[in-house]
Amino acid sequence: MDVAQDDLDIFADPEGYYQSPPAHTFRSYTLQNGHKLQLRLVGQSPLWGHHLWQAALIIARFLEEQSDLYLQGKTVLELGAGAGLPSLVAGLCRARQVVVTDYPDNNLIENLEYNIRHCSEASEEGNLPNIIAKGFMWGADPSCLLALLSQPHTGTHYGFDTLILADLLFNHTCHESLLKTVTQTLARRRDAVALVFFSPYRPWLLDKDLAFFDLVRQDRRLIVDELGKWMMDQVMFEDDRGDETLRRTVLGYKLRWADV
Repeated sequence: MDVAQDDLDIFADPEGYYQSPPAHTFRSYTLQNGHKLQLRLVGQSPLWGHHLWQAALIIARFLEEQSDLYLQGKTVLELGAGAGLPSLVAGLCRARQVVVTDYPDNNLIENLEYNIRHCSEASEEGNLPNIIAKGFMWGADPSCLLALLSQPHTGTHYGFDTLILADLLFNHTCHESLLKTVTQTLARRRDAVALVFFSPYRPWLLDKDLAFFDLVRQDRRLIVDELGKWMMDQVMFEDDRGDETLRRTVLGYKLRWADV
């Protein structure tokens, strides 16, 4: 039996049924030496990787200004990195080794690798071989991260010297997983620190953001130090509700071992 082409077309998807994914966007960041980094962001992500968050900008500048304490010659691990700005700054400020991670989604990790390649021109050597991008889920076995250390510490000192957590605390249900990863990857050294910076984008939930530090204190293995507050020029999401001053604020904390 012959079937007309028009009859077959009823099974075809209508024009425009499959939408093209949103295009990548770009944000720039100017280093203290005047070099400009052009960061690519994924076009859209249910994991919020398509934003360059306020805390990432502030912690990047903080690390530049205090690179002798937190970066130079250190091993660095960033969790939930998005575009990876703080890790790129760490690599450019002569961290010995940087592992930059986000949720194991191909688009997110490929975008991190893109930024590593395209921001390497800002380095004196013209490349950033000291930065590795890796997919990682908070709370999972960190062996895959620790195995990347080129010169791992031995025994109880095994781990990263500096951890970076920028704007992760709004994931309230993930606080326990975050703390688990921090305690399993932070080197057991006196000078090892986890830097936790965040903005209260939803001011009415600030107590739930800060509950992460309550969890840390209850755990008793780490000490919480306040580092300061920074104010952005404008809010990140203009249409959001709540106190505008709080939404422009970035709060910085440091975690360190209590018994070393």
